[in-house]
Amino acid sequence: MSPLAARLPPRPDFAALDASAQQSADRRTLILANIGSLVFNWSNNESMLIYFIMLLMNTDEASAAVVFSTLNTTRARLDLVQRLAKVKISDKLVAKRLAGLIDDFNRCTKLRNEFNHSMYAVNALGEVTHTNSMRIRESRGGLLFGEVRDMDDARLDEMAEAIRDLTTLNRELWEFLPILQESLSQPGTTLTRKTDGAA
Repeated sequence: MSPLAARLPPRPDFAALDASAQQSADRRTLILANIGSLVFNWSNNESMLIYFIMLLMNTDEASAAVVFSTLNTTRARLDLVQRLAKVKISDKLVAKRLAGLIDDFNRCTKLRNEFNHSMYAVNALGEVTHTNSMRIRESRGGLLFGEVRDMDDARLDEMAEAIRDLTTLNRELWEFLPILQESLSQPGTTLTRKTDGAA
């Protein structure tokens, strides 16, 4: 490997950061509290997918929790709920409302992922100045890594709005569960096997 191929960033001056951190403590505490609230609310909403799986699979809570934990990504859990919904839900309005709830969850997930997969840059005063994304994403045929975003007041407002949205979504998920349960008690769609004309 060429010596120029693996360049480490400069090591932070931790002693200086520790000495000046008190000056930015209030702002840093606000940022960390917002990150914590975002993750807290998001996680509560994802965990509710257990009850959607329970109803859609017509099983008990423990079995639904086993399925939930066996699917070890949020995307896989949502895919399962969406596929089961296509098979089990015959009421188009109920299906549309579930799709809307999943869309709302996905919008908040994007911001949650951003904060869960970032490196946080701190200046000489101990202030969190920006995030540096550790995720790789595709853009116009190329790969982008390390997107930098300022941790300014607008970003904090974005986080606060997402937290409010997640809180509202939580209430809507609880409101929807008995509607889903009632819908599933009605005769519904069944999965059909394509036989290609076989006898």
